[in-house]
Amino acid sequence: MDRGNPMSRYARQTILPEVGAKGQQALAAAHALVIGAGGLGSPVLPYLAGAGLGQITIVDPDVISLSNLHRQVLFREDQIGQSKAQVAALTLRALNPDCQINPVTVALTPANAFDLVQSADIVLDCADSFAVSYILSDTCLDLGKPLISASALGFEGYVGGFCADSPSLRSLFPDLPDRAASCDSAGVLGPVVGTIGAMQAQMSLNTLLGLSPSPLGQMVTFDLHNLRTSGFRFDGAPEPEMPLTFIAPEAIAASDFVVELRGLEEAPTPITPSALRLTVDDLKTTRPTPGPGQRAVLTCRSGLRAWRAARALQSYWTGDITLIAMGDPAHSPKGTLK
Repeated sequence: MDRGNPMSRYARQTILPEVGAKGQQALAAAHALVIGAGGLGSPVLPYLAGAGLGQITIVDPDVISLSNLHRQVLFREDQIGQSKAQVAALTLRALNPDCQINPVTVALTPANAFDLVQSADIVLDCADSFAVSYILSDTCLDLGKPLISASALGFEGYVGGFCADSPSLRSLFPDLPDRAASCDSAGVLGPVVGTIGAMQAQMSLNTLLGLSPSPLGQMVTFDLHNLRTSGFRFDGAPEPEMPLTFIAPEAIAASDFVVELRGLEEAPTPITPSALRLTVDDLKTTRPTPGPGQRAVLTCRSGLRAWRAARALQSYWTGDITLIAMGDPAHSPKGTLK
């Protein structure tokens, strides 16, 4: 097929003075790293590819499942069981052959985050995982990369621009909630993630185009039950002192004080043979204490119990604490990506 002048594809956006030929060239030279090809990724990915980004890397270890199709409209019923990242890549290549698409079918972890983020110009957090969001924020802050992070649940959600020369996600969310909730457990309407994902794509394009005011340092919140949006800037928000960071399981040292917070039904084999099986309440009541010079490593599935256990440990011990979020089994249809 004769595609004619490639710039005619983008004529309706290059006519905008904020874009123009120079802006289109900037988009064509840009590499976006998108973590999650689910509900948020479904609008984000086609809009980025449609806008003419030169390269998109999609990271998602999960497969397409029937219960997600009401919001993950990038996929079809006859693709159930296939890799989200790989199917999304095929769809985006058909949408815009000019865009290089790189599917990555493993989860983002502290072990691979640096290499993935380092090669990108902008990072989009479309994941439904506390641990992934904080790992991305910490990595983007260290590397000076812009992060556009979004979350959606029920009828509500937010999009924010973080890192680069702006505060990190931790500046607004220094602590985790008391209870974890996800789209699987609490529910969400498809247009909610569609609306928020579209705003996430727009904030990403604004960032790449260098538009003013910058999306970095901006938070936009959504209440789509009452059809309301609001926003605020957080440019001067301070970074928390001694943040709780995540490490990969392979980073555990033989000298670490390791606590396995997952029960036998979750993890019949603990993360290390020497790990202590404890609960958050155990750390509050019996107060087990690491030895002199030991690092405490707290492990659970999502990171939430590890975070709560760390706060309990910090109430009576001042040593080094780090966390591990093991996540769901790979390629589970109930994975943690929106």
